[in-house]
Amino acid sequence: MSESAVPVVRVERLRKVYTVGDDQVIALGGVDLTIESGDFLSVMGPSGSGKSTFMQIIGLLDQPTDGTYYFEGKDVSNLTSDERADIRSRRLGFVFQSYNLLSRTSAVENVELPMVYAGIPEDERRRIALEKMEIVGIAQLAKHAPNQMSGGQQQRVAIARSLVNNPGLILADEPTGALDTKTSSDVMRLFKQLNKDLGMTIMVVTHEFDVAMNARRIVSFRDGLIISDKPNETLAGVA
Repeated sequence: MSESAVPVVRVERLRKVYTVGDDQVIALGGVDLTIESGDFLSVMGPSGSGKSTFMQIIGLLDQPTDGTYYFEGKDVSNLTSDERADIRSRRLGFVFQSYNLLSRTSAVENVELPMVYAGIPEDERRRIALEKMEIVGIAQLAKHAPNQMSGGQQQRVAIARSLVNNPGLILADEPTGALDTKTSSDVMRLFKQLNKDLGMTIMVVTHEFDVAMNARRIVSFRDGLIISDKPNETLAGVA
């Protein structure tokens, strides 16, 4: 990557303070972090460490109290709700622990959903959805409903859905939390493949050490601050 390339994410002195009754709770106490294009990082930390608040702000689901957030070079710290929603729909992909699939809708229709909101024509939606399902290995399940699929298959549907708008960043919030160990490993292997083969920029939020160790970079939170940000040395030299 050239030195002049704009980072996907750059946050400076990011703070988030919640008011609970008469008390103020500092969820983020002044965070600086840069995510370059093609990065694959995990964000770790115990409950209450600030990692979930950080993910909410990076995903434009919440706004910081103070500090600056640049997404793809644009200051998005103080956008309106509609402006944040527009960027989320066009440039961000989300994968959640609970899959968030529509239960009475086929797998391919679930994958198409972001494109429906984006106004993409039906034929084009179907072509793109099937292409992404092929990438994640579940094209053969296109007509299946979520209740006809395993947890791992449902999560692959959710991952395919996160890809359809070619996002600048995929945010995966505890993506293996509802899966057994083997299926978790399969899902994380898929994220590694997407990062390596397609150059997708991925941030995984997790409290599980084994899951975090699949990423190329490990960022650890505690008490609303980043206490460690370093390459995953176990992957050194891995292509």
